[in-house]
Amino acid sequence: MEYGCIGEKLGHSFSKEIHARLYDYNYELKEIERDRLDEFMRKHEFKAINVTIPYKQAVIPYLDVVDEKALKIGAVNTIVNRDGVLYGYNTDFSGLEALLKTNNIEIKGKKVLILGSGGTSKTALAVAEYMGAESAFRVSRTGNDGCITYETAQTIHNDADVIINTTPCGMYPNIGESAVDIEKFPRLSGVADAVYNPLRSQLVINALKKGIKAVGGLYMLVSQAIFAAEHFLSVKMVSSVSKKVFEEMLLIKENIVLIGMPGCGKSTIGKALAEMLGMNFVDSDEEIVKKAGCTIPQIFEEKGESGFRELESEVIKELSSLQHTVIATGGGAILKECNVDLLRENGRLVFLNRSLEKLVMTDDRPLSSDYEKLKKRYEERYDKYCAAADITVDCDGSVEDVVKSVKAEWEK
Repeated sequence: MEYGCIGEKLGHSFSKEIHARLYDYNYELKEIERDRLDEFMRKHEFKAINVTIPYKQAVIPYLDVVDEKALKIGAVNTIVNRDGVLYGYNTDFSGLEALLKTNNIEIKGKKVLILGSGGTSKTALAVAEYMGAESAFRVSRTGNDGCITYETAQTIHNDADVIINTTPCGMYPNIGESAVDIEKFPRLSGVADAVYNPLRSQLVINALKKGIKAVGGLYMLVSQAIFAAEHFLSVKMVSSVSKKVFEEMLLIKENIVLIGMPGCGKSTIGKALAEMLGMNFVDSDEEIVKKAGCTIPQIFEEKGESGFRELESEVIKELSSLQHTVIATGGGAILKECNVDLLRENGRLVFLNRSLEKLVMTDDRPLSSDYEKLKKRYEERYDKYCAAADITVDCDGSVEDVVKSVKAEWEK
């Protein structure tokens, strides 16, 4: 192993893809069980590595030289082997600082709550103090190691201005989870989550719905990787690299989620769009049929609409963890808020707005099999589509024209 990242579980990691965009070196992901870390570090058969959960503190005793900032924080995420001498650095500090500044999340003079007790939480505490926080508290379940408990955070410190999450809560594959209830903190003005897979965690989604500035951890990951690569190779990169690599990563990770009325062409347009953009394609209705082992009309007949909606939510949760995929949803998928939240974690929602008179009626859609049913659904759902959409595209034209319009709006 020359260059890479070590951690206990790395199935969620984007680091290999990011480093491939920085320099031409062989960067590997290496999962190490806790009882094998000692052997790996003593052999130190690598040129340089990144370190992630749960080893950012555990690696420090193996290092010969620890950067002053990393030593003060008590966490290392970058190790460079120079002629057998191991040097430790903390590039998470600069990465988190860049994330907060780039997204205009104000820290100076604010009360900050940092969720988590591991190495990244200590880094976040140092960043908050460096950026002038009035006060900052680490939060854990036990309240050990200088932390306060979640109960204390929600009662005594519910006037917090900013929350920074450094726990793995909500990280793939456990999407849809949040470490805290945003409603408990009415004064929040900013939320930053170190979780980057999914792109927007449930914590971030909940904050955005309340009009709070909120951002996931992808930009932090990209920024810290660039600072790490500078240590790896003793080089200095131009500042514009972070933005460029971040945008490239977003393009290859984010989903396009098509929403809209039955018969508006989501499946047809979705397939053509996926082919044009080189993305994968999946149809949620087709996945529901596979899961149920019968047709949608049969599901309605046997389980009713409520039974169908439950099955639909199960499928949407599975599809929401996909990336770089065009997802065509059923017409009623947006009726449940939890579905919209899940789809938004890794995607942007595009409303294909097709006029009522141009919608196609088919027998395989029980709730819109004739004009009167279709009209009723249209009137009931139109405002819901508009509210859920990140992008709205006129869908009355040809498939080719609509695909071009979605692509153009997407790339903005």
